[in-house]
Amino acid sequence: MNVDDDVEKLLNGEGLEVNKEFDSAPAQNEVLMVQEAKENCYQKWYLPAGRMEEGESIVEAMRREVKEETGFECQPITLVLVQEQGPEWIRFVFLAEITGGSLKTTAEADTESLQAGWWDQESPLTLRGRDILRLIDAALKYREKPWHPVANPIDMGCHVIVQRLLLTFSSPDGTLWLLLGNAKELHLPVAVSNKTHTVTWAANRLVQETMPSTYYELDVNTRGILGLQHSGSVPGKTDGLCFNTLVTLEHTRQGPHTSLPPPLENPCFQWNKVENRRLREQIQQRLTTGSLLPVHSLY
Repeated sequence: MNVDDDVEKLLNGEGLEVNKEFDSAPAQNEVLMVQEAKENCYQKWYLPAGRMEEGESIVEAMRREVKEETGFECQPITLVLVQEQGPEWIRFVFLAEITGGSLKTTAEADTESLQAGWWDQESPLTLRGRDILRLIDAALKYREKPWHPVANPIDMGCHVIVQRLLLTFSSPDGTLWLLLGNAKELHLPVAVSNKTHTVTWAANRLVQETMPSTYYELDVNTRGILGLQHSGSVPGKTDGLCFNTLVTLEHTRQGPHTSLPPPLENPCFQWNKVENRRLREQIQQRLTTGSLLPVHSLY
């Protein structure tokens, strides 16, 4: 390639194709941060964050907040994890990539933020809260080695916050069972959340209601989130949230009874043996590798 020709093109206002190889690559672990404008945390730094507005989807809210606070357009790569503070709030943590815009400067300061900047996590920075360090660490680890498939919200609405449970029981010989509801037709059970129960408690409540006699002899473990569904397009009718979670149930005491799932005391539910080999292997692969979206409870 003739460098003289390239120089001449630039002098004439023309452009050159940008290759994927860069002579000066951006820092690999820098994180986009914003300097707060709020009175209670003025001039402190935090990740771009904010509340959803009526009629927004989760992704729309994320994009709006990033644009308002940092000046950048972005698109999600995946949800990294979900956090909940009891019944008070749920936080969705995204790993995202920039698609346009420019870094917000102090000359553009407003009520949303004073400015944005890139942080290498080593330079001194006054943080609004250290809770974001765990989130940053999770996102960087995912970018280096993804541990679950891409899990972005699916645009499907419901009117309340619920959890659809893929609740499994494995016998010592490898037989896999699923708990199903049988009202009208077989279906995966759906547990409705309320103000006194967190997302991670939904499975415990369902097991307690369906197996009350053996509940305290069982280990109910919400292993993680397979995906979530939300649509804010019709406020009040579709702005609920559905978590699709994978749950395991185990006997805590050994004995002859451990080869079978615990007996059910609610006629609206039944245990179904997973006969489909491919499906059984997919479920077991998720369980053994832990390739699920984690949910962290701060309650």
